Amino acid sequence: MLIVGRVSSEAKGVRGEPFAAGQRYFRAVARAGGVPLMLPPIPALAAEVPALMHRVDAVVLHGGGDVDPRLYGQEAAADELYGIVPEHDEVELAVVRAAIDADRPTLAICRGMQVLNVALGGTLVQHIGTESHWMRFTQLRLEPGSLVAEAMGTDTPEQCHCVHHQALDRVADGLRVVGWHDDSLVHACQLDGAKWVVATQWHPEDSAAEDPTQQALFDTLLRHT
Repeated sequence: MLIVGRVSSEAKGVRGEPFAAGQRYFRAVARAGGVPLMLPPIPALAAEVPALMHRVDAVVLHGGGDVDPRLYGQEAAADELYGIVPEHDEVELAVVRAAIDADRPTLAICRGMQVLNVALGGTLVQHIGTESHWMRFTQLRLEPGSLVAEAMGTDTPEQCHCVHHQALDRVADGLRVVGWHDDSLVHACQLDGAKWVVATQWHPEDSAAEDPTQQALFDTLLRHT
């Protein structure tokens, strides 16, 4: 299962600057029975992504900094924008487009959902504030019968960990909104017509080790490979 890494300055026991990704994603994939593989965010590799996609079974697009607003037709309009890294944007956009073209099962988490929306032509709200959606567990509403609800076994997951200051604005063609917070912000989508492409604005990996409903998203992803 493919996971795109991050340029990072935080690592021990390695020589030179590292690439990295959070262990919780890898461990959630491993618990589901998959083998996680990290693709470093090297732009020169973007051209190789379509061929690589035929050698992996599924994709996890994970959290991180903000997508450059210019990639969805806007200029930076919020002082709170952070963590914009061109290498991350270029490689992840290549990965999501190749995954869709190859019909690879995909779980897009937080920034991953935003990358998915931008890749398909959607836009983002650059800053929503952090009062209700930053480092908080919250209850959400899911569309009954949606891929997310079926995977989690509930229409009202109670403990979804949110760590985001942005949200989907114009939803891209083909994406269907299937989950909401009480304030109506989009918190889950699925790509209709694909084998299994699901996006969550919250971080299921944060509590998946203790919460079977969150781990079930990774388990279901693997079952569709």
